[in-house]
Amino acid sequence: MSDVDESLPLAVLDFVGIEHGESPAAAIAGAVSIAQTVEAAGYRRYWVSEHHNMHSLACSAPELLTAHVGALTSRIRVGAAGIMLPNHTSFKVAELFRTLVAMYPGRIDLALGRAPGTDPLTAHVLRRGGGADAGAEFPHQVGELLAFLGDGFPSNHPYARLVAAPVVDERPELFVLGSSPYGPRFAAVNGLSAVFAHHMSPELAFDALRAYRREFTARGGGSDRPYSAMSVLAFASEDEEATLDFEAAWTLTIQNISRGVREPLRPEDVHGFARSERFRAARRDDGRMVTGEPKAVAARLLEMKQQAQADEIVVVTPSLDRARRQASFTALAEAWRSAA
Repeated sequence: MSDVDESLPLAVLDFVGIEHGESPAAAIAGAVSIAQTVEAAGYRRYWVSEHHNMHSLACSAPELLTAHVGALTSRIRVGAAGIMLPNHTSFKVAELFRTLVAMYPGRIDLALGRAPGTDPLTAHVLRRGGGADAGAEFPHQVGELLAFLGDGFPSNHPYARLVAAPVVDERPELFVLGSSPYGPRFAAVNGLSAVFAHHMSPELAFDALRAYRREFTARGGGSDRPYSAMSVLAFASEDEEATLDFEAAWTLTIQNISRGVREPLRPEDVHGFARSERFRAARRDDGRMVTGEPKAVAARLLEMKQQAQADEIVVVTPSLDRARRQASFTALAEAWRSAA
C-alpha cells in the first residue's frame, strides 16, 4: 500500500506567518514543526504559498521552503501552492521542480497560479516591468512548462533542443489553483488536477469543483481522471476562547490587507478584538470558516468535501499562535478518522 493510500485526504496550506516579535528564522523553523506535526498525524500533503512584499509572511521563495521541509520530513508530500507562474519563466520552474523531484522522488507537488500573489508594484518588479496582462499568458506558460517537464516540443519548435536539467523520469504532481471558475475550467480542459480556494471565494467553490468533474477531459501529459481539492479556513479546538481568537485574527488580517498593512498581528490586539462587543455582535456563520469542536469541524469538512465532489480538503489555519495551530491539525486528524 502506498503512502497516499495510507494517508488521510487532508493537506495543509501554510502561509509561513511570522508571529509578532519573532524572527523569519523562527517562523521558518515553525513551519518545519507544523509539517512534521501533520506528517505524524497522517496528512497527505504540506504546501506553502507564494506571497511577496509582506513583513508578516516568510513565503516569498516557496521552492526553497519546499526543499527545506522535504529534508526534515520523510513521507508527506511537500510542495508549493502555488507557484505564481507569471512571476517566473516556465523553464526555470521546470528546472527547480525537477531538482526537487530528484531530491525527494515521489513527494513533490507543484500547484500553478496565474495571480501575482502580491500588489501591482511588486508584480511589476518581479516581472521586470512587463506591461502586458501576465495572466493572459498563463495558458502559454503552462504549455511550455508541461513541455519542459517531459511532454516535449514539436521538432521544429525553437525550444525543442533545450533540456530542463536534471532530466528525471518523474514529474511533480501538478495542480491548477483557482479562486474563480477560470482555474477549475482550465484544469478540466487540459486534463490537470484542480485546487479551489474556498477560503477566498466560498460562494463559488462547490459549483466550480462540480463543474470541473463534469467537464474533465483526459489528455496526453495530464491526468487520466479528475482529481480535485478544496482549501478551507478551519480551526478545531475544545477551547472556545481559542476559536474566537482564530476567527478574530483572520478578520483583522483581512482588514489589514484591505488597508495595505502588512505587519504581524499583535496578540493583544487580537485578544482584545476577539472579546469586544463589536466582534461578537458581528460574528456569524457565513460559511467561510469552519471552527469549533474537532468532531463538528471534521463532520462539516467531510460534508463540504462531498458537496464539492472533491478528493481532498486543504486546511488553511493562519493564526498568531503556532502551538494552537498544531493542536488543531492533530485534533482534526483524529476526529476525521472517527467521522469518516
